[in-house]
Amino acid sequence: MKLGENAMRILVVEDEVTLNELTSSRLKKEKYSVDSCFDGEEVFEYIQCAEYDLILLDIMLPKMDGIQVLRKLRAMGKDTPVLLLTARDEIEDRVNGLDAGADDYLVKPFAYEELLARMRVLLRRKDGQSTNEYVVGALKLNCDTKRVYYKEKEVELSAREYAVLECLLRNKGTIMSRDQISNHVWNYYYEGGSNIVDVYIRSLRNKIDKEAGNQIIQTVRGMGYVIKGENE
Repeated sequence: MKLGENAMRILVVEDEVTLNELTSSRLKKEKYSVDSCFDGEEVFEYIQCAEYDLILLDIMLPKMDGIQVLRKLRAMGKDTPVLLLTARDEIEDRVNGLDAGADDYLVKPFAYEELLARMRVLLRRKDGQSTNEYVVGALKLNCDTKRVYYKEKEVELSAREYAVLECLLRNKGTIMSRDQISNHVWNYYYEGGSNIVDVYIRSLRNKIDKEAGNQIIQTVRGMGYVIKGENE
């Protein structure tokens, strides 16, 4: 087993307040943990405090434009997937963005269904996945539908329960500390109790382990939690 780092947290960087709020709201409904900021310089304040799985980055930003932000991120050694959002559809703009280190781009205005699909591709690629399903034994989580099944029977989970389980499944075989899980499941402004992760782990065990008859989510004393494959 290895110590874990990755989960599902998104940073939305967009100076149009309405678009930023709409995008953030839609992503939260899709059970992502979301932080948002409104200019290029703010990005670096946020990345000092959290590890993001994906950054949605507008090109036309105040203080520092998206291309400058992207180049600085890559120069810092940050390999976080970046999806550029641009109002300009010129080939030169797209080439400049990709050459600066973007993983993909999307022209505004865009359909949220396409945004979500492109995000899933980048997140799959980051995890080395070829599909949007995570499977451990009889447990299956579908990232497209946000549904969880055990032995083909759907397990009803709250948004937070789902997010914690997805975090562990995306890092199968990797020990995730409480801080790592909390850092990615809850956003920058969350002020919850220190035992909040334990509360959700207990809830998941009541719903999944009880059904399975064994402990799928394992505790590693003094370190955190892990889900292991059948042969691990």
